[in-house]
Order: sequence, then structure tokens, then C-alpha cells
Amino acid sequence: MKVALVIVVAVIFLYGIGFLMTGGDLVIYRFWAPKQENAKRVVFENTQSYVQGKQEYLSRLCQQYRDTASADQKASLRTMILDEASTVDNSKLSGSVPACINALGGGQ
Repeated sequence: MKVALVIVVAVIFLYGIGFLMTGGDLVIYRFWAPKQENAKRVVFENTQSYVQGKQEYLSRLCQQYRDTASADQKASLRTMILDEASTVDNSKLSGSVPACINALGGGQ
């Protein structure tokens, strides 16, 4: 009986030391969590729905830039278009959007 008690106490003691040394897995979490979130972000930014949404939004902005914007609005729209274009891989865009981005000086 005493041997079993000593083994149980030893296991609990070793587990306690391991828990304190890893900070309750906080150290491991702090190392891996940013890498995992970055991988999730990269996957999300390459989904078809994300790229298609950016395509449609950039297309509307480019059309507004060409058709209805005044000189002051064009400067603002140019900034918006280039900012939005920087969040998506331009090689995945189609239609007139890449040409619009390149014309505004934002080609990759």
C-alpha cells in the first residue's frame, strides 16, 4: 500500500513540475498559435469566395473611378483601389481589374 502511495505522489509531483515548467502549455500555445492563425489566414485569402468578392468590389471601384468620379474623388478612389488590390493576389483577378490596377500604378 505504501509503495502505491509513493508512486502516486511521485507521478503527481512530476506532473506538477512539468506543468509549471511549461506554464500550463502557455509557452507552447504562444509559440504555435500565431503560426496556426497565419496559415488559416493564407488559406482564407486563397478561397474562391474571397477572391471573387475582391474581384467584384475592385471592379465596382474601377468603374466608379472611370465613369463618375471627380478629380478629388479619383485621388481617394485610387488609394482605395490600391489598398484593396494589395490584399489579394492580382494574378487571380480577371477582366478589366488587373488593367485598372496597373494603370493606377499598383501592378505587381
